[in-house]
Amino acid sequence: MENEAMNATTMTAEYEPVTETKMVRLWGSASSTMRSQSVWVTIVVMMLFTLGIGWLDNITGFEVTWFAFYGIPIFLAVWWAGNRAGLFIALLSGVVWWLANLSTTPYETQLGYAWALLNRLVYLCVVVFAVTALRNKQEADAARIQMLEERRQLEKDIVSVSEHEQQRIGQDLHDGICQQLAAIGCAARVLAEDLQAQGIQAAHDASLIEGSLQQVVMEARNLARGIFPVHVDRSGLAAALADLGKMMSRLTGIPIVVNDCVDVPLDAPDVSMHLYRIAQEAVANAVKHSGATEINVAMKLENDLLELRVEDNGSGMPPASRSTRGDGMGLRTMHYRAQALQARLAIEQRPQGGTLVNCRVQLMDLKKLKHLNENEEN
Repeated sequence: MENEAMNATTMTAEYEPVTETKMVRLWGSASSTMRSQSVWVTIVVMMLFTLGIGWLDNITGFEVTWFAFYGIPIFLAVWWAGNRAGLFIALLSGVVWWLANLSTTPYETQLGYAWALLNRLVYLCVVVFAVTALRNKQEADAARIQMLEERRQLEKDIVSVSEHEQQRIGQDLHDGICQQLAAIGCAARVLAEDLQAQGIQAAHDASLIEGSLQQVVMEARNLARGIFPVHVDRSGLAAALADLGKMMSRLTGIPIVVNDCVDVPLDAPDVSMHLYRIAQEAVANAVKHSGATEINVAMKLENDLLELRVEDNGSGMPPASRSTRGDGMGLRTMHYRAQALQARLAIEQRPQGGTLVNCRVQLMDLKKLKHLNENEEN
């Protein structure tokens, strides 16, 4: 019984009907093959197809009509070789139909039979023009889809290049200028100690120089950390947001409170970087444009929905800036990053005043996006 069940399952799988996706792929493959051939090859194949239909039309007599089937080679000729080839096959179909039914036609006069042929030729020409319009629409849609894909890839490349350049600048700032400033600070400390040992009053000035250099080193490192947050990895987004709040608070003097930031394990570093940049841009916009005295950053996870919130108590943003078509490069980048994550980004006016930037993304969508990117790379 088990063997019979297995055999039945195997037979069911073997005789499973072809799915719509397989049919579309098969049609696309056939179209690509025929369009890559010479136009005359397509015309010859369609001529043979038309003659075959004419033969069937002849042997079955006038009462069993095959006229509608003449539209098939016309359709294929237009689709694969253009409207001129379709018109040629349409005229050929009319001649073949005339000859196939000449001996069995019920028309009493040749004029009546010729009038019937003329009507059928009009129908076949209408088929040619209809298929031509359909083909033109399909080519226009394909060109538009290709343009959108190229635009999406261009936006992705621009953001990737920008991200890479920021990382390079941040790394050079951290490893180059910060180290040189630190070395100069050490030299100033040694100088201050030597001057102090010699009892020279300039030792105090040297100490002030050393303190200023230490402050500059700290600010430069904070700036490098903002440009290139090295710890934004699989499990460091919450820590990166906390550091962002501390750094921006020191640089601007505006209290930036980061709370309720859950440590969400994200499999792709790009996802963490996109969310971090969205929060960074939202905080920067609040500092520059809203006149806020306090900014709050929060990130929470509920029922597989990850929500990032940045809100301030400032004057708010103008309606044009809240649009997805805002003129600001930063806002457009934020919307692109959200789109790359298949997230919903909303910039809204708070009822109590200020602006709320809300980014919501389903973790399941992130997993699908990661799987899709892996397939594209492979």
